[in-house]
Amino acid sequence: MRDDRWSVFRSVWGLTAIACFVFAGSATAQAAGAQSAGPPQQPEFVSEGQKLARDGKLDEALALYKKVLQTSPESLAANNGMGVVLDFMGHYKDAQKFLQRAIDVAANPQDKAVAQRTMAMSYAFEGDCKNASAYEQKVFDYWASLGKHFFEQGETANEAGRVCIDAGDLDAAEKWYRKGHDIGLQEPDIKPDRVDLWEFRWEHAQARLAARRGHAGEAQKHVAAAKAVLDKGTNPQQAPFFPYLEGYVAFYSGDYTAALIALQKGNQNDPFIQCLMAQAHEKLGNKEQAAVFYKKAATTAAHNPAGAYARPLATKKIS
Repeated sequence: MRDDRWSVFRSVWGLTAIACFVFAGSATAQAAGAQSAGPPQQPEFVSEGQKLARDGKLDEALALYKKVLQTSPESLAANNGMGVVLDFMGHYKDAQKFLQRAIDVAANPQDKAVAQRTMAMSYAFEGDCKNASAYEQKVFDYWASLGKHFFEQGETANEAGRVCIDAGDLDAAEKWYRKGHDIGLQEPDIKPDRVDLWEFRWEHAQARLAARRGHAGEAQKHVAAAKAVLDKGTNPQQAPFFPYLEGYVAFYSGDYTAALIALQKGNQNDPFIQCLMAQAHEKLGNKEQAAVFYKKAATTAAHNPAGAYARPLATKKIS
């Protein structure tokens, strides 16, 4: 959907790559790299920690970062990594202590914005729209400070919108999504395909908001509008996000069978989709099938909005 320029923002629409352990996969880091000779080298222990997390070896990942911090207490990478793993373990307040340390030791505005975005995701794991938004605003302001980075500002705003809608704060989500749409369109000499991209995202967001508010008819109008933009063929990379939209609207409109049919066409590795399918099965009384999807979602190593919604919910469901 909106998140194709940087993997940190791709995560908003549910892709499951680990984001923001430090530099790897972050929008801010890639921008920093683009402004210098090349992307920064990440310490070897970061890759090792990421692999341990993906393999579900969270205690080992935590031990790895603790060992680094014993000799390098101001390591941005290790503090960030500790925070991410602690989020996966459900220890959010402890995570935020390390993430705050990462923000404090950041050597430049780019690194600080990376750390602030990771802190926003920590609050997303808690379902805390207000505090997540506060840190997303800092990232938004970072892009604004660079001048004419309207696309990146729009990406950041949409990510905040995704966090807030998942947290159930629909009014805040709508404000962020509208802000992302409006500022994204301010891009100088914007191309028609980029205009279509922002329109598709805005219709996508409005459909989900309407469905959550119980306005099924309005939601379907926005689904149709999103499809019309997609059918123009200017943004074919957005096609995988349409089954997610159909399934989401069907689920929150109470048609759980239709939700499953649509979601089965979506990204089956997306932990958010896994959770939505699990919830649809639950509504239909299919407890065994629901458990299968919850178990998958509970193992996600995505430190992004999809993971922030799915891992806590799925863990609670299977505990």
